[in-house]
Amino acid sequence: MKTKSLVRGLGAACAASLVVVVACKSDKGAKEASPAPAKAAPVDAAPPPVTYDRVSRAEFNVLAAELALPLFWITDANTNNTLEPTELATLWGNARSGEAWLKDGAFTPALTAAYESIVARKASPPAAATDDEGKRRAAILKELSQGRPTVVMSDFSAGSAEDKAVVQHVLVAADLVEKLHARQMGTAGMEAQIPAEDTASRQAFHRNQGPWCTAPATQDDPLCNALPGKPARISGVYPVDIQADKKFCETLQAHKDAKALMAPFVVVTKDAQGNLAAVPYNVAYKEDMEAISRELKAAADAVTSAEEAAFKAYLAAAAQSFLDNNWLPADEAWAKMNATNSKWYLRVGPDEVYWEPCSQKAGFHVSFARINPGSLAWQQKLDPIKGEMEKELAKLAGKPYKARNVSFHLPDFIDVVLNAGDARSPMGATIGQSLPNWGPVANEGRGRTVAMVNFYTDADSKNTLKTQVESLYCADSMASFTLDEGPQIMSTVLHEAAHNLGPAHEYAVKGKKDGELFGGPLASTLEELKAQSSALYLTDWLAAKTLITADEAARAHNRDVVWAWGHISRGMYDAGKPKPYSQLAAIQVGFLLKEGALEWKAEETAVNGTDKGCFSLKQDKMAAAIKKLETQVLQVKAKGDKKAAEALRTEFVDQDGPWKTLMGTITERWLRSPKASFVYSIKL
Repeated sequence: MKTKSLVRGLGAACAASLVVVVACKSDKGAKEASPAPAKAAPVDAAPPPVTYDRVSRAEFNVLAAELALPLFWITDANTNNTLEPTELATLWGNARSGEAWLKDGAFTPALTAAYESIVARKASPPAAATDDEGKRRAAILKELSQGRPTVVMSDFSAGSAEDKAVVQHVLVAADLVEKLHARQMGTAGMEAQIPAEDTASRQAFHRNQGPWCTAPATQDDPLCNALPGKPARISGVYPVDIQADKKFCETLQAHKDAKALMAPFVVVTKDAQGNLAAVPYNVAYKEDMEAISRELKAAADAVTSAEEAAFKAYLAAAAQSFLDNNWLPADEAWAKMNATNSKWYLRVGPDEVYWEPCSQKAGFHVSFARINPGSLAWQQKLDPIKGEMEKELAKLAGKPYKARNVSFHLPDFIDVVLNAGDARSPMGATIGQSLPNWGPVANEGRGRTVAMVNFYTDADSKNTLKTQVESLYCADSMASFTLDEGPQIMSTVLHEAAHNLGPAHEYAVKGKKDGELFGGPLASTLEELKAQSSALYLTDWLAAKTLITADEAARAHNRDVVWAWGHISRGMYDAGKPKPYSQLAAIQVGFLLKEGALEWKAEETAVNGTDKGCFSLKQDKMAAAIKKLETQVLQVKAKGDKKAAEALRTEFVDQDGPWKTLMGTITERWLRSPKASFVYSIKL
């Protein structure tokens, strides 16, 4: 037995030469016996087989992330707790994503080595922190632990040569957009400062697209930073020196050249004399934008099928927009695409503004997806009544707002292949979007809206949601709760449609648009509050028109409250910058409590049988409370009433009191479970 252990310890290369010599010791006075011939030690024919059953699936995915490995164990369908080649996904975007982990349907030595490193990590986790650097690394592990890796998979291996070529070029463009957006955020090149062995910090930097922590329990921890030097957050689209003033956004907004400086597609710089100047994106980021343009042009050239003419036109237009910074032709071509004339959904360019401190500059992103035909049923239902929806909201908004002729596209359902740049969130994901935000396509209601329907549909996400809901709801509220995604999809459809209804981004009061009236961050919160409050209101409106059932409306309202809890748990501010969705969620739930449509029962036990105190949803009071909130929000937007907007925020977001205490309870219970952190796997 000892011999066999020794053979294994020395390795197969040494085993063949290992022998054991046995000698007999003579008795005193006896003739010495001849030595026995040497015998070969038993030798294993081969080293023991490597087994892939030493960590659970959940452990594998968490530890792979901590080790910055682009690997994901998809499912253990046969419940044998053994990783098998068909169960492994390789992930996009990681520095090691191009490595070969599978060959001819089997694991490669690289995968075996990676698995062994995961096993070793489980056996020997990082030691407890004793110094500042150790505490920083511990904080990074806590940051990562708040996100549960959740894979979004797409398989193009059986696709046409055209499809594969398009996907390949879009993936290269997505890599380039990630680098371009890093320049916007001021994070480009920072990852080189991360020690090579500090894989957790490398993973956090990749996930967060920068060194700063974003998860609720660590975003305000001064030690939580992926870089040992713990740099301050400095945006890349404004001069560094002016950002020392916490009110620099307001200063720029009051500048004599504010209109040019705060335009969405420019970088603010200083000239040789110290004067502020607006530099167009295509000048500031010339080489990056030219490289992206080449990939989009190549993707357009790869499209030869007549049925994808609209997609080909958009790719060509977007390629040109990256060269001249004129995004209107790309918007026009993009608006002509829909669920009936292309199987693809792609939006590539600068759009949303929430990522930067002043909420004015458009962030570069890629949203790439395939059309899901399920949207056609909703489009057929809502297309004929878009004008009625606009008139209904205009009636509630009141003067000076007047109903418009609206012609926007109702949401297409899409199955996301990849999000990159500003579209790739550290945790969670956008589940609906209406674009563009500026220009004639937006102003004339010709933009596109989409609902991303393949997020949160996996078993892990549903099980997590059930656990969270059962910690907050009383038993009487579970009758209208469902894990089915249908009610949430309907709410998303109505939310995105509402961005095109009532007083929106291009609406002006006395010549001033919402950014000028309210300031960028508050304007963003108000627009999202308007869209989500309208989704709640239009749900009841559709039920009254018998286009949906009362039960469907009740289930949608239940899921809307649950959706709001999730955003409340993420905190109201990020480094002092308001979080629009979190703040709108706090306003809505706080308002429903105030109106009695939601009740906190302090002495009742939640559904999970453990937590004392729970929420009871009063469906019979929801419609009246929602209408009151919707009217108030629409009138704030219609009148450009900044004082009333600030009062809403103060009462339900910032003011101390019972509601703020309950927000803490929601946060504590919700964050017991990590939030989905979406990763992407594309098979070609």
